[in-house]
Amino acid sequence: MTRLSIVVPCHNEEQTIELFYTTTQAIAMDELAQREVELRFVFVDDGSKDHTLIKLRELAAAHEEVSYVSFSRNFGKEAALLAGLQAAVQCGDLIAVMDVDLQDPPSLLPKMCDLARTGEYDRIAVRRTSRKGEPPIRSWCARRFYGLMSHLTDLDLRDGARDFSVMSKRFAEAVLSCGEYNRFTKGLFGWVGYPTTWIEYTNVERVAGETNWSFWSLVRYAFDGIVAYTVKPLEMLMAIGATVSLCALFALVFVVVRALLFGDPVSGWPSLMASILLATGIITFGLGIIGFYLSKIYLEVKNRPIYLVKETSKQGWQKTQ
Repeated sequence: MTRLSIVVPCHNEEQTIELFYTTTQAIAMDELAQREVELRFVFVDDGSKDHTLIKLRELAAAHEEVSYVSFSRNFGKEAALLAGLQAAVQCGDLIAVMDVDLQDPPSLLPKMCDLARTGEYDRIAVRRTSRKGEPPIRSWCARRFYGLMSHLTDLDLRDGARDFSVMSKRFAEAVLSCGEYNRFTKGLFGWVGYPTTWIEYTNVERVAGETNWSFWSLVRYAFDGIVAYTVKPLEMLMAIGATVSLCALFALVFVVVRALLFGDPVSGWPSLMASILLATGIITFGLGIIGFYLSKIYLEVKNRPIYLVKETSKQGWQKTQ
């Protein structure tokens, strides 16, 4: 019997928890049972303000295959994934990560388990081939992000990639061995390597509730991912600075030579002001990039816990990480 532990981060998801459990459990009782796969659920309540925790208590009390951990406050999805993986590796031969809103179709689990049990792959990953139902500006920005990440890093991060994965215990333990405070799980999945295969599916909309991700939170998430896995923005900044300095040097030589040959005619101040503003903008932008990297270092050296646990359904959970 193969044990599959599913990590499910939750933040204000009282409307979707039971739907997720019943839908996934139906797959488990049918197709997964035929494959001798035993299902376990590890829900992580990321400081929800609604009745998410109450729903998890009821679910854990009624079903022994369900466990949960609840944070003292909202620490973010990355912290929730970390806590869930730490628990799942203790009781699972295979570990899955899924969103509770059913945008990650449970119907893919049997095929993913079949591929994982061959031993050929350590991770079976999922990507969307369409973004039907998403706002156009959000879809466009998401595609640009994946394209930018592919150019700036060596990560296997494909357009439409989801956190939804089934992975071996070896893969999950490798991800957990990365102890940074500023975590970007999609990047970690690509960074640790190990054989990975991809399954494609068309986009599925939420079954209930509203997303917790605003446009600007996704933009910040994208910046976090870029900063976490490449220093190329700093290299590009250095190249821009060198190019501007070289152009300024040529301009200075031109002005001196012109003054020696033709005198020093009065030149227009608008072009001078434009040049000053351009240079100031580049400097300010560069300082912002450097400051962003420094802020990440600042958070790392504090060595604060990534999350704090308020309540769990079972004994033996780590209280902090």
